[in-house]
Amino acid sequence: MTRTTLRAAGALLSCLAATGAHAAIGPDACDSKTFATVLHPAAAHYDARAVWLDGRTIQWPGSAPAGSVKLYHAARGTIAAPKGEQVTGADGAIRLDLFSGPVPPGFTYLAPGPVLRVGDADAARLPDLHRGQLVLVREDAAGRVLDATRVQVAGALDDLYAAAADLPPLGVDVGSGRTRFTVWAPTAQQAAVCVYGGGTGGVRAVYQMDFDRRTGAWHAALPGDLTGKYYKYAVDVPVDAGIVRNLVTDPYSIGLTTDSKRSYIARLDAPRLKPAGWDTTPAPQTVKHQTDMVVYELHVRDFSRDDASVPAAQRGKYLAFTDTGSDGMKHLAALARSGLTDIHLLPVYDIGSVPETACAVPQPTGTPDGDTQQALVRRTAETDCFNWGYDPFHYNAPEGSYATDPADGARRIVEFRQMVQSLHRTGLRVGMDVVYNHTFIAGQNEKSVLDRVVPGYYHRLDASGAIERSTCCDNTATEHRMMGKLMIDSVALWAKEYKIDSFRFDLMGHQPRAVMEDLQRKVNAVAGRNVQLIGEGWNFGEVADGARFVQASQLSLNGSGIGTFNDRLRDAVRGGSAGDSGEAMFSRQGWINGLVYDPNAHAGARPAADLLKAADLVRAGLAGSIRSYRLHTSDDKTVPLESIDYNGQPAGYASEPGEVVNYVENHDNQTLFDIDVFKLPPSTTAQDRARVQVLGMAVDAFAQGVAYYHAGIDVLRSKSLDRNSFNSGDWFNRIDWTYRDNHFGTGLPPADDNGRDWPLLQPLLADAAIKPAPADIAFARDAFRDLLAIRASSTLFRLPTAAAIRQRLRFFNTGSSQVPTVVAAHLDGRGLAGAGFAGIAYFINVDKVGHTVTDAEAAGKRLHLHPVFLSEHVADKRATQATFDGATGAFSIPPRTAVVFVED
Repeated sequence: MTRTTLRAAGALLSCLAATGAHAAIGPDACDSKTFATVLHPAAAHYDARAVWLDGRTIQWPGSAPAGSVKLYHAARGTIAAPKGEQVTGADGAIRLDLFSGPVPPGFTYLAPGPVLRVGDADAARLPDLHRGQLVLVREDAAGRVLDATRVQVAGALDDLYAAAADLPPLGVDVGSGRTRFTVWAPTAQQAAVCVYGGGTGGVRAVYQMDFDRRTGAWHAALPGDLTGKYYKYAVDVPVDAGIVRNLVTDPYSIGLTTDSKRSYIARLDAPRLKPAGWDTTPAPQTVKHQTDMVVYELHVRDFSRDDASVPAAQRGKYLAFTDTGSDGMKHLAALARSGLTDIHLLPVYDIGSVPETACAVPQPTGTPDGDTQQALVRRTAETDCFNWGYDPFHYNAPEGSYATDPADGARRIVEFRQMVQSLHRTGLRVGMDVVYNHTFIAGQNEKSVLDRVVPGYYHRLDASGAIERSTCCDNTATEHRMMGKLMIDSVALWAKEYKIDSFRFDLMGHQPRAVMEDLQRKVNAVAGRNVQLIGEGWNFGEVADGARFVQASQLSLNGSGIGTFNDRLRDAVRGGSAGDSGEAMFSRQGWINGLVYDPNAHAGARPAADLLKAADLVRAGLAGSIRSYRLHTSDDKTVPLESIDYNGQPAGYASEPGEVVNYVENHDNQTLFDIDVFKLPPSTTAQDRARVQVLGMAVDAFAQGVAYYHAGIDVLRSKSLDRNSFNSGDWFNRIDWTYRDNHFGTGLPPADDNGRDWPLLQPLLADAAIKPAPADIAFARDAFRDLLAIRASSTLFRLPTAAAIRQRLRFFNTGSSQVPTVVAAHLDGRGLAGAGFAGIAYFINVDKVGHTVTDAEAAGKRLHLHPVFLSEHVADKRATQATFDGATGAFSIPPRTAVVFVED
């Protein structure tokens, strides 16, 4: 095809004339060496302190009442409004009147200020005016400027283009002898699609796009099947800098070339993009209820990067999961046989933080407590091959650094599917960690996609119009109609086209509950099955406590069926909280690592009540943190879990167990092994450290709700005490599937997040007695598999409703006379499908000594060790020494042991 320009219809040309735009976009724009070109620089720059509430109404928080207010407009960004002078450079102005009628919901977070409304005569002009510069100006009687500001645009666009919500998923669509492109850009003055023959090289053709005034979307329907070609959009949009032509990839890209420079044209249902057997390979049917989920959280690169049994070209790649004979895949297969249901992959959509070719691979060396390793890692942190991936670039396309050829837009699609297919065949469902709460970057940056297509719309803004960054990065606003739609369309795509079984939402509390519930309904309908949703329900930032909407947070999701991570159980088990530093990391011991009963040198004298309270919180977690479950507490009261305090919040926060995700370790913060390095007394043997690790894993295995584990927890994974390894390179994120090394004592962790604690960390890292031997790693590995098998053996460990938990779960050894280092519970299996046993009694003794506890209701019954403990291959031989006296109902539990008895 020769390079050509196809002009759009006369309606578009008329619109361009109305906005004062220049000539149609030509091939030179598509081949530009710059990603943005200022066509008309702004005469002045303004913050955005006013907010569109809907298509006609503006609120100006903090504005003084004096003077009159006008909305000035200019197609080329030429407005100048200096204080004390008159406005110049405007094409015209609309006078606004004070409005006293009802205002739309969702803006109660705004500070007080006048509400202004565009009159009926001017309302029809507003859609076109949004495609140029708009400045709100308060003037005195002589027309002199008292104040001027831009207006935050999302409320207007959501109202004016409400029909856009019903658009099919945007992006490229190939079929019926044509290729169709759709991009939502309601403020663009013009748009074109640039089509390229490959990932590099000049443009083949540029096509002007047609604007749909009803939806705000631009379309181009081109003859022929352009599969295998690449494209970008050129859009002329108003930004604070003026009118800018942005050359940008598609926000709905399904594939990309190297480093996401161009979007890829394809249809995901094309046979060439499906591995053999893709359509007929089913997902494992292991999860009937959300509480059946047992999750292993895994990073694609971590999984195989150091696995010598994987072909070198596939290490760190999607294809490593297809080599079923590798050490890593044999490990996952063993977990699946034991009862693991889901692999949850840290972000695998396209990310902005890792070079997809020629990334650095540093080779650190140094002493166990040295700083040379981290120094090398830090030098290459922005150019190496590793990042957790919480840096969304394109939400709907697989990440290219995990593909064997990132330059080939098809390769990452096929290889991603091969990974999913192999895991499914191994007996494991596949989940994705998704990050819709922020983007990698915003504004007029090259790797900003959303904000360069519809400036100022997709992100949540503060009172002056700057992007909120409470999540770490540029916060998106899923309460805005089209950002919510993007999230829903994206999850639906992954569920349908890649057979993703479940999703874990990063910082889900920054999203509206209503949008998440809408997502659940629509994704289930598209996928034709129930897709499990879990996420971080933390309540913080500009949306905290429902400031802008009802959040998808722990307390606000109660009753939704969507799961959130259980910090109550985590903190009680581990001790302290996720943000501890300095001596608090040592002194704030937890239930499994010595609180009161085995104090370390930093702990001081802690009252016995602290241990009793921790034991009660552990029981609350084991009961699924159900609000209505009644527990006999250490002060001899029987109260619902919602009445038990956890740092000013209810310990019981969920309506149903599927709304709770129990965990003691995930990618965030230190690993459990490393936490216990801080909290256990230094004299604790390596063997006992492994036993303590197993106790933590046992809490999750026995708890009602979703069981969630971080990859490597079962092999005593250490990050050499790193508290935040998101950008700590391969070195601090290693996993050894040969079970010889847990990587403790491989250098001081990076100074950025850990440097202030180095004096406390150095003596620990230098202590060779802490590092486990291969036998300790093997013990923890095999004990974990036994725990999985026990959970899988009975539906009693994964009851689907709060009513069933209230009916069937009973704790004993409670109240003020309890042995607080022993949790003891009975599960009634009578009449329950899949229970496997008439009853189950489970115990976790965290103490260094054995204890005997009695259950009066067990007297006269015949209980024996769970079949897992009767196997000659059982990992924990000490557990087989546990005994039950049927005459008295007394159970004797060895030290640092988790054990289960059953009644046939």
